[in-house]
Amino acid sequence: MQLITNHDIEAPIEHVFTSVTDFDGFARRALRRGAEVSRVDSCTEDGEGMIWDTAFGFRGKSRKMRIELTEFDAPNKIAAQSEMTGLNGMLVMDLVALSRQRTRLSIDLTLAPQSLSARLLVQSLKLARGNLTKRLSKRLAQFATEIEEDYKRNA
Repeated sequence: MQLITNHDIEAPIEHVFTSVTDFDGFARRALRRGAEVSRVDSCTEDGEGMIWDTAFGFRGKSRKMRIELTEFDAPNKIAAQSEMTGLNGMLVMDLVALSRQRTRLSIDLTLAPQSLSARLLVQSLKLARGNLTKRLSKRLAQFATEIEEDYKRNA
């Protein structure tokens, strides 16, 4: 299953990339929503090889996920691989400078089930694909607004 969305942001590509790679900020947001996040790699700088173990509730069950940063091409692209019991995911974020003050952020999320229960989960998600895509687009628009406001405050 694949979900794709993009949004244009009124900020330079470097600023957008910095916001997209604020891993500590994302961890804090997840913690506020009840997830557990712990970084388990030994990397000293942001980049490929960063790994997080997460635990969260989804559809009434506790889930554990390992997320590994597989590509870090500043300021153009980052990719992360996730593994859960029976379900693998790949998240790719591409940034394209449309002008000096405008950036397009594209998100491509692919889920690949590896077990029967994961296939059932993905099948139910496929039935709600339209709703999921709308929710993802809405969250991306909110995130884009936060980036634009942050850029305006610090410019």
